[in-house]
Amino acid sequence: MYNVHAQSELGSLTCALRRNVAERPDHLAIWTSGRSLSYREFEDLARRFAVGLLASGVERGDRVAIALPNGIEATIAIYGVLLAGGAFVPLNPTIKADKLAAILANCAASALIGTASIADMLAPAMTAQPGLRVIVTGNEVPGNMLSFDRLLEQDGAIGPAPLAVDLAAIIYTSGSTGVPKGVTMTHQNMVFASSSISTYLRMTADDRILSVLPLSFDYGLYQLLLCVHVGASLFLEPGIGFPGTLVRTITTHGITGLPGVPTLFQVLLSLPALDEYDWSALRFLTNTGAALHRSTIQALRTLMPDASLYAMYGQTECKRVCYLPPAEIDRKPDSVGIAIPGTEVWIEDDTGRRVAPGEVGELMVRGPHVMQGYWNDPERSAKRLRPGRWPWERILATGDLFRQDAEGFLYFVGRSDEIIKSRGEKVSPREVEDRLLEAPGVLDVAVVGVPHTILGDAVWAHVSPRPGISLDARGLQQFCQARLESHLVPYKIVIHEQLPKTPNGKIDKRALAAT
Repeated sequence: MYNVHAQSELGSLTCALRRNVAERPDHLAIWTSGRSLSYREFEDLARRFAVGLLASGVERGDRVAIALPNGIEATIAIYGVLLAGGAFVPLNPTIKADKLAAILANCAASALIGTASIADMLAPAMTAQPGLRVIVTGNEVPGNMLSFDRLLEQDGAIGPAPLAVDLAAIIYTSGSTGVPKGVTMTHQNMVFASSSISTYLRMTADDRILSVLPLSFDYGLYQLLLCVHVGASLFLEPGIGFPGTLVRTITTHGITGLPGVPTLFQVLLSLPALDEYDWSALRFLTNTGAALHRSTIQALRTLMPDASLYAMYGQTECKRVCYLPPAEIDRKPDSVGIAIPGTEVWIEDDTGRRVAPGEVGELMVRGPHVMQGYWNDPERSAKRLRPGRWPWERILATGDLFRQDAEGFLYFVGRSDEIIKSRGEKVSPREVEDRLLEAPGVLDVAVVGVPHTILGDAVWAHVSPRPGISLDARGLQQFCQARLESHLVPYKIVIHEQLPKTPNGKIDKRALAAT
């Protein structure tokens, strides 16, 4: 019999969830330290939550903000919103009141899902949007808000599944101005990205992925989407506050995939007696956000010889751009690789001309993963989305500077808004950071430009030491002078006990530039 309902969900994120229920209902879907769900249980709870959302007045096409920490509730909320035909807006649960109010107003959210603590900061948002529904997890729910658990008690029909062209998510990302931009992604965008990434990672339903990355961060969010896409199991941890627990989880629960950022891998490698554990189940590691230092790469490969290491580069505006095949890591350790399957990349100069191998220019991206634009911001959308080969197509201008070698491998040079102009020369922070990371005892480096009356911008390097090491700024200056061109040598080197980090684990250069 012709199944209209099944046909209607082709290409949507909810299709994979329902397929898993049909093919592997009792397979582990989500695991946290206190709870686990099979795919049957996960889909049932997400569907019930969708029914509850619709009963509360949320309508198909509405935007629903989710400000929850890593956990079962967050995953249910994400897929519940999708099953209800809405678009989810993932937010960091530590978001501040002014930013929360601005984002909720910008996307005209009809509902916000958060913990009880978020109620304390809702006054500005409620003033701007008096009809905003607030859904709270936990036992204590203020009288003017809805209970997450009560919504889960609902049951009934949820209507037709979303289409591939429907809006699935708005993911807010800070730009160079610090004003959040809402990246709009359709189901098709996110399904394609999940398919392409899972293809080059060779993911299957047998994989067990451990993620400490926030679900509000697109790198963390896609761990959930990837696992559901292939029917794998996702182990969620709230962060890296207890690295010893992570080691035990990896080695005792048969974890096969570990996505991370440099901070995570450095913390893990700093622990004692790691060689006493069995790492043989770990099949792959992924890294993005910032490059891993060569010493970190070597240490990981020594400790986990059976795990393939994928260096990657991406932007929220298209999720993933490129990856370095693990077999090339020795031959091209500084490269971020080639375009992900099903996409095309190239480099252009300021005139729009494709540059020759070795020349630096702006990276351009073409493929079904490119965003639809920034929500309610046509001006900034037009700057990033350029006309493509076909009248209906748009190409993503990343704003990042790259070069490409004769074999087509890409090399990140710097973000165009981070390039420092000092003494009439252009300075790539990445080039200075890479050299300083080679200095003995250096753990983290961030290079920023500071206005200077004579130099234009002065190159400042902020450095933190490895545990138990004392660094000397003058010694590091001499180290740089011996290895860098004069205009690249930092004007000043500042030693910190630790460099400030964003909630996503990246070094917070904006905070350093403000000091």
